[in-house]
Amino acid sequence: MRQAQRSRATSESSVTVSIDLDGTGRSDISTSVPFFDHVLTALSKHSLVDMEVKAEGDTHIDVHHTVEDTSIVLGQAMGEALGDKTGIRRYGLAAVPLDEALARCVVDVAGRPYFVHEGEPEGQQYHLIGGHFTGSMTSHALESIAFHAGLTVHLDLLRGRDPHHIAEAEFKAFARALREAVEPDERNQSVPSTKGVL
Repeated sequence: MRQAQRSRATSESSVTVSIDLDGTGRSDISTSVPFFDHVLTALSKHSLVDMEVKAEGDTHIDVHHTVEDTSIVLGQAMGEALGDKTGIRRYGLAAVPLDEALARCVVDVAGRPYFVHEGEPEGQQYHLIGGHFTGSMTSHALESIAFHAGLTVHLDLLRGRDPHHIAEAEFKAFARALREAVEPDERNQSVPSTKGVL
């Protein structure tokens, strides 16, 4: 069973996450940041990773702490659920359109955290999506997930104008690539590395 539950409580936020990597994309997301709920729901749906995410934080100051801490805990839960990574595909690649936006993501469940994110138009990082979620938080959230799950992620926006479409396409591309990378590989029952460990 590739499942995990993780919690984290600080003076800035309280987060609990439960995931099942072998799910159907069922989710129950409540972070008090509406657009973040929206993209995490999309992440669950398109990765087929079941997720329950409950978070409360000092959003009266900024959404940064809540988004960051939720992403950290989500990444930790993913890393735990992956276990020793025996029999997974390891690599995933996806390109996802959303109207005029097109995002491409490559995931390697390498155990070596790395995040590259390029191609967003100037100004995307400052735009308030839904009035709460700053565009820069897309990169920060996905980077935090990647680092705490032990993923190498290369995410490129190939084109896009609308800030909402851009962010959502990027989360969905990550989701689809993640789905492929963590799926069991019927042809390989070992750890997919010449080193023998990931």
